[in-house]
Amino acid sequence: MNAEAPLIPDQDFFTMGEACRIAQVAPYTLRYWEARVGFPRPARRSSGHRRYGRADLETIFEIKRLLVGRRLTAAGARKALLERRRAVRTGFRPDGADGTSDAVGAGGAAARLLHEVGKELKELASELAK
Repeated sequence: MNAEAPLIPDQDFFTMGEACRIAQVAPYTLRYWEARVGFPRPARRSSGHRRYGRADLETIFEIKRLLVGRRLTAAGARKALLERRRAVRTGFRPDGADGTSDAVGAGGAAARLLHEVGKELKELASELAK
């Protein structure tokens, strides 16, 4: 699924209906994602209604891309989102230049590979120094 996310209107907060209309998903789908994937986590008004921010909408688009485009399960999408957030915090970005993350699940494997390559390079350097 290479379709870009629709433009987000210039406002700070959105109701559930507005978020569903923009993301083109049903309200029950959005509630399911909140429960099963754990994201987005919209703020609640005093009346209990959900208030989605711009970051929440971007998360919704990412979840939709993972579930529909990459055909992941809800658990797989949760894991991919958590790994991406962890990678952003540590500064390691396994995604490509276009911002899509096909290697998010390989983040740990990539780190192990880099560690092994570094270890081998140190061994080679020590052998050459002899």
